[in-house]
Amino acid sequence: MAEQDKFEAYWRQNLTYIIILLSIWFVVSYLCGIILADSLDTIRLFGFPLGFWFANQGSEVTFVVLILVYVKLMNALDTKYDVHER
Repeated sequence: MAEQDKFEAYWRQNLTYIIILLSIWFVVSYLCGIILADSLDTIRLFGFPLGFWFANQGSEVTFVVLILVYVKLMNALDTKYDVHER
């Protein structure tokens, strides 16, 4: 594989990860936390309405988890394409 092809494949995979993770974040924070909050309030989580939970805790917790997932994915991708720190 040529160096330029390797570089393009690396960034294509990186952008795929970013798009997927940001889509998840969008769904959790915007759709569940704002748009669907009233509908989700009919479900309770630890005694709180689910819409309220997403608006106040869920999006932050999800964002931190997504950061951890991204770090894990990128470490594996860096190793795969041999661009990791030695």
